[in-house]
Amino acid sequence: MRRAADAESAAKNAMKKTENKTEELREQLASKKVNAFHRYPEKVRTAAYAFAEDYKDFLNASKTEREAVSYAVAAAEKAGFKPFEAGKKYRAGDKVYKINRGKALILAVIGAKGCREGVRIAAAHIDSPRLDLKPAPLYENSEMALFKTHYYGGIRKYQWVAIPLAMHGVVAKKDGTVVEIMVGETADDPVFTITDLLPHLAQEQSQKTLAAAFTGEDLNVTVGSEPVEDKDAKEAFKLRTLQLLNETYGITEDDFLSAEIEFVPAFRAQDVGFDRSLIGGYGHDDRVCAYPALRAVLEAKKPENTVITVLADKEEIGSEGNTGLVSKYLDYFVAELAEAEGIPARRVWAKSTCLSADVTAAYDPNYASAFEAGNACYVNHGVGVCKYTGARGKGGASDCSAEFVAAVRRVFDEADVAWQMGELGRVDLGGGGTVAKFVAALDADVLDVGVPVLSMHSPFEVIGKMDLYATYLGVAAFFKA
Repeated sequence: MRRAADAESAAKNAMKKTENKTEELREQLASKKVNAFHRYPEKVRTAAYAFAEDYKDFLNASKTEREAVSYAVAAAEKAGFKPFEAGKKYRAGDKVYKINRGKALILAVIGAKGCREGVRIAAAHIDSPRLDLKPAPLYENSEMALFKTHYYGGIRKYQWVAIPLAMHGVVAKKDGTVVEIMVGETADDPVFTITDLLPHLAQEQSQKTLAAAFTGEDLNVTVGSEPVEDKDAKEAFKLRTLQLLNETYGITEDDFLSAEIEFVPAFRAQDVGFDRSLIGGYGHDDRVCAYPALRAVLEAKKPENTVITVLADKEEIGSEGNTGLVSKYLDYFVAELAEAEGIPARRVWAKSTCLSADVTAAYDPNYASAFEAGNACYVNHGVGVCKYTGARGKGGASDCSAEFVAAVRRVFDEADVAWQMGELGRVDLGGGGTVAKFVAALDADVLDVGVPVLSMHSPFEVIGKMDLYATYLGVAAFFKA
């Protein structure tokens, strides 16, 4: 009996040793996916939740690219930043900013080494999918006044129907004055909406595909139903709306020809879930990365290398135009810094590195078939890292070098930044792009990093607070490296 018991005990000990060795091997060699709530102590969670409160304030105040620039400039000036002066020789620790047409912004802190070993860039965009007004938007139909819109960026049109909308933007008049408009953001304001068909009469609509059931020409915003007093007036309901706009803003119908008016969701950013671990709101893509990049540069003191945060416009439509990163304004800014130090800009760019801070898709258990689970980013697992973007066969991608990916891994790990690597979704299903390829075209090393997002491009996107904070920690660590 004793011999049998001893043999059994020895077998169990041998098995335990084997299991221990296997666990040691797994610990040494295998990748580990750890939720950031398990990774970090309570004090980090507290800091992340406090950071999230500041971010919600930014998101609520920055529903357009112009508003985001205004917010960032105010914060920068409070932190000691001054307008950039071309030709001026700056010293280590100097803080400067440059506005591009009110819709894009560059902020920089001059490093102890200046530009001679390259600059460190965090590039994010501050435009988001929305509904823009057409040049001649106002019309009436069946005793209703409506605005015609032209959607901006990749939206799922049905998501913008039957929700409260706010009107933001500017009207530039021929006399040179610019009128700012914001309606729908306070408790006393009216809101606007795009009406939908009642389910009792929607049998035919329901049999259509989403693309056919909701078209761009159907996205007409209801703005009024009251006529002018003269019951014989032609287009009395349209005229009443024009009358109110003129009384309030001093504009006429022709002034819409030189206006930039955006309709955005009227609701505010809010915590989601019993545990308040998530934030729902409009414009996470990409202001959820813009804010960490902004905070990181505002808090930079005297970095070794000059650090730059660029908040760009027009990413959602391909980064086109003179405020998108297809333009040369970032290149010219770096060239101005380089010339002041007597260095050719091309040599600065060849040594420069950039984090393209843009969102990625978060794995959604409601739509699991759209993802490849082993190569997806998960909510609250940290900042998402994407080696390459693009669609299907990496079309339109910026594909980062293995060496720079390794360098960023080292920076993040040494700073204890929670991070994960993933792709946007299943390979053949679609894809997307960022500003990375435009910065890479200047001869810099660029890697995409950003916050995973649920319901991306919808009017109410959702992100994890720990991912938001990890993105800030990652950009800050990159600036210090």
